[in-house]
Amino acid sequence: MIAFDLECYHGHIFEGWFDSLKSFEEQNSKKMVVCPYCHDSNIKRVISPVAVKRSIPENMTSQEPIDYRKLAMEVIDYIKKNSEDVGTKFAAEALKIHYGVAEQKSIRGSATDEEEKVLKEEGIEFFKVPMPKEDDDIKN
Repeated sequence: MIAFDLECYHGHIFEGWFDSLKSFEEQNSKKMVVCPYCHDSNIKRVISPVAVKRSIPENMTSQEPIDYRKLAMEVIDYIKKNSEDVGTKFAAEALKIHYGVAEQKSIRGSATDEEEKVLKEEGIEFFKVPMPKEDDDIKN
């Protein structure tokens, strides 16, 4: 079983449990997933908060502080290494991928407010991550 955080068109956030992502997608496409608050069936997955438990070695008396700058750069590096930069063509490429005209792949780029609105209306999920310019990359 897998738990997803879900949101209806009206902004209610709730949790749903499914056998798999495919199971959720199948049920959602058949309008079987509904908001427990307003019974809306226009449902999308939202990013879930994640917690990672780390065991502390016995010889350590206190936990080392988290280097958030380093963590942020690791996330940025991961995104850069695992996605294609399509620049200002982000919305067009996302639409092509969504409708099967282009191959499924991870992309990154920029979109105007109007383009973001179109993507949302088409049911295309995306999220914004502020990416530093190459010249502005944080140095350790």
